[in-house]
Amino acid sequence: MTVHSGSSTAAGFTLAGMLRELAAARPHAPAVSFEDRTIDFATLHARSSQVAQAFRRTGVGEGDRVAILDKNAPTFYDVVFGAAKLGAATIGLNFRLAAPELAAILADAEPKLTVVAPEFRHLLPAELDVVELGDEFEKWRAAEQPDDPEIAVDPEAVALQLYSSGTTGKPKGAMLTHANLAWTPRMGREFYGMSSESVNLVPSPLFHIGGVGYGLTTMGQGGHTVLVRDVDPAALLEAIARHGVTHTFVVPSVIQMLVEHPGLPGTDLSSMVRIAYGGAPMGEAQLLRAIEAFGCDFMGVYGMTETTGTVIALDPADHDPGGPRAHLLRSVGRGLPWLSVRVVDPVSGRDSPIGTVGEIWVRGGQNMAGYWKQPVLTADALVEGGWLRTGDAAYLDSEGYVYMHDRIKDMIVSGGENIYPAEVENTLYGHPDVSEVAVIGVPSVKWGETVKAMVVPRSGATIDEPALLAWTRDRLAHYKCPTSIDFIDLLPRNASGKILKHQLRAPFWAGRERAVH
Repeated sequence: MTVHSGSSTAAGFTLAGMLRELAAARPHAPAVSFEDRTIDFATLHARSSQVAQAFRRTGVGEGDRVAILDKNAPTFYDVVFGAAKLGAATIGLNFRLAAPELAAILADAEPKLTVVAPEFRHLLPAELDVVELGDEFEKWRAAEQPDDPEIAVDPEAVALQLYSSGTTGKPKGAMLTHANLAWTPRMGREFYGMSSESVNLVPSPLFHIGGVGYGLTTMGQGGHTVLVRDVDPAALLEAIARHGVTHTFVVPSVIQMLVEHPGLPGTDLSSMVRIAYGGAPMGEAQLLRAIEAFGCDFMGVYGMTETTGTVIALDPADHDPGGPRAHLLRSVGRGLPWLSVRVVDPVSGRDSPIGTVGEIWVRGGQNMAGYWKQPVLTADALVEGGWLRTGDAAYLDSEGYVYMHDRIKDMIVSGGENIYPAEVENTLYGHPDVSEVAVIGVPSVKWGETVKAMVVPRSGATIDEPALLAWTRDRLAHYKCPTSIDFIDLLPRNASGKILKHQLRAPFWAGRERAVH
């Protein structure tokens, strides 16, 4: 089944053009706050122009790449907009990666210059041409005049090159153009309910689409963006109260941390309008606690780097825990109106019938230009007709709501039956004492693979394996149920909050070969 949506163009949009317009229309409005400092749009425009001039002096030009390695800070925007004013692309580097992983990305990306925080300089090759953040960066920037280069940049030029999280294999650089990013302000206005008066808290790392892409939702309206350097519950709550935050996007595990934090009851949350969540399942019991604690709207979102962020959303009106439409909470929502969504049988290439699992395909202006220097992978992902194959398994209902079933590669084949981990995880999330869960396939002599659940109990709760196994068997076909459960303290996650299932599987498959579906 295909869900068709309308489309429109984003002709002429560039990041530099967006900032120029905002600096002219709202020069003294707060643009970015970080710790005890706030800069306005005029200052951001001037600083990024200085950075553009400094980049140009070091040889950066149209079509080049610059990289930045740091935690969240306003200087990330100096670099992104500075590079954009020259027609160059920014590569956000993941500070959680090991030195060899970063070296591999840098060798692939070949940036002309890398901006790095001193605390991460040791992770980069010694011979790399870098500018260190702090005093060196500020002197380097301040030596230039704040003159906008005013270069005419093609909207189809690459603005961001973001490397995949590596949950399913070798990282690859997704190229996102200015035209791709043009949809983000519209997304903020029409789906996140943002305006120039919005205050948006961005805790996700800016090297990830959930940080830099999501951050443009409010910034594109001329609103106020609040950055935090680390995902610390106390810091997040303090930022909400201090800045009067109206919007944020967080993964469910962070919502859980906030709900359970002892400082929550004493925090002024009256400014909060909407919390978006995604990247992992959100159990109904967990959502109920969050709605009660925050007293604001919640919106589920689905997207990926290759789609420049959100492409499917579950509207606040569709959140009806305990009501007649509570089943929609198992959905990630419906496609945004300017794109089309299909669920496709990965074998036949035809649309899957309603209720039948297939692969999500997306078509629209948000789809990436391709993978940097990876023509084969690009051709596999971007197929005929302008469709992007997401690699995510799901089914559609008769109203066009999308129900996730996990990554195609995470599907478990046990005794010839296809088992989708998300279905099992959603069932386990319904147990009141389960905080987090990941379901994986482990080797089985009899069945090839069998289902194992890795469960993080809710704080203060005690669960035993037989009781939880019985819980699933009362609610699922027995072949889908876990045959074993491990209780752990923490699930491994990447920077965007996605669970690293390959790390969970690795000990069980050591010395064995697992079929890739």
